[in-house]
Amino acid sequence: MPYLGRAALALGLGVLAWLAMSGVAGAQEVDNVYTADANKFLAAGIAMGLGAFGPAIGIGYLGGKAMEALGRNPEAAGPIQTNMILAIAFAEAIGIYALVVAILIGFVF
Repeated sequence: MPYLGRAALALGLGVLAWLAMSGVAGAQEVDNVYTADANKFLAAGIAMGLGAFGPAIGIGYLGGKAMEALGRNPEAAGPIQTNMILAIAFAEAIGIYALVVAILIGFVF
């Protein structure tokens, strides 16, 4: 887990640096009308990427723990599978919300 913390810190610092640079770059006069659209789609991509990252980790962890539980008690396969599928649906809903937000950022705002 410490490696994941370092990766999150590096990602946060990278996004912070990108935001700092975009403020400086935005001060320049640009004749390109597509700059706002490019920033919208970049923001949509980042929102979708980060929004899918959490559910992917959660679903992987959930599947691993379900297999571990099945290895210890194979007779409980039915209830474990039911609970696992229900929890995966809840985790995947977060990814779907991220997709909706990314679509809103890209095409509505």
